[in-house]
Amino acid sequence: MPWVKRTIGILSLVLIALAALCFHHYLPRHEIVHVTGVEVKRMDADGVISAENPADGPTRDVYFINTVSTDSKREVVVYRNEDTGWGFPWYFKFDSADLQAKAQDYSRDPNQLAVIRYYGWRFQIFSMFPNITDIKATTSKSEPLPIFNIIFFSVLLILVISATLLVRRKLRRSNRPMVPRDSVNPPSN
Repeated sequence: MPWVKRTIGILSLVLIALAALCFHHYLPRHEIVHVTGVEVKRMDADGVISAENPADGPTRDVYFINTVSTDSKREVVVYRNEDTGWGFPWYFKFDSADLQAKAQDYSRDPNQLAVIRYYGWRFQIFSMFPNITDIKATTSKSEPLPIFNIIFFSVLLILVISATLLVRRKLRRSNRPMVPRDSVNPPSN
């Protein structure tokens, strides 16, 4: 039976790792940046349409926001600015054109800092870009406190602890030896 416990442990660790990756990808993060430019590209299911990748299905326009980080590395990052609509992830973002206009305005002033909220990862090899969900002007180089993430993980922790305690209580009850009623209170003659 030790292999059963080991297998359950390994499966639990794999599930926890997959959940952590999903949370890291879909939960909002913040970044303080300088916006350097904006652009619109025509895309299809295979990515940006170009001579090497001609359109072979339905196409759509996707906004992109070019940024430079404020730290000493001055790392360049390109973000996608696309509506999520009613689909997953449920950010209910319908204002990508307005965000694009804000970003274009911020790009005109090289000293203007912007705080962006986004989700996703940047994979250059797959042409994957993180998606911006909000952009605001700021004067501070400190990132805002991720209140949503704190609340989300607090509620998740409470649910996990509650479920664990409930399962442990049920297991303890099912593992108790059955005692016949007559032996607990013997009849008196």
